[in-house]
Amino acid sequence: MNRVELIGRLTRDPELRYSSNNNANCRFTLAVNRTFQSQNGEQGTDFISIVVFNKQAENVKKYIAKGSLVAVTGRIQTGSYEKDGRTIYTTDVVADNVQFLETKAQSASRDNVSISDFETGSSDNAGSDMSDEVFANFGDSIEISDDDIAF
Repeated sequence: MNRVELIGRLTRDPELRYSSNNNANCRFTLAVNRTFQSQNGEQGTDFISIVVFNKQAENVKKYIAKGSLVAVTGRIQTGSYEKDGRTIYTTDVVADNVQFLETKAQSASRDNVSISDFETGSSDNAGSDMSDEVFANFGDSIEISDDDIAF
């Protein structure tokens, strides 16, 4: 079984390309925190190369950018190619599914850019107004009583 599930943030904007037969592919690198700390208390991070294809590749390019929080499911694929007489080995995660885990407004407010700038790819560090955003309070705590629990 070759199955990968990752949650992390993009280290740079996704790169969208089209093959000779017009199939979209998009590459990005995902920063994923390790679950353990080193002896001096530092938490490590892995930088994992992701590739996604077709319509989902176009959506990735359109809706997420550097710093966006995403979940990726897919499989590991290895390969190699020749460059300057040397063999270069590659390891990528080929994504079956990329889920966006935060809204544009959350992503824009974290990076201090407006939503319209996010959509056009501009980042002039203008503030964002999340007052009309459906998920503006997403993540706030709520109170649950024992009567609310089904078991």
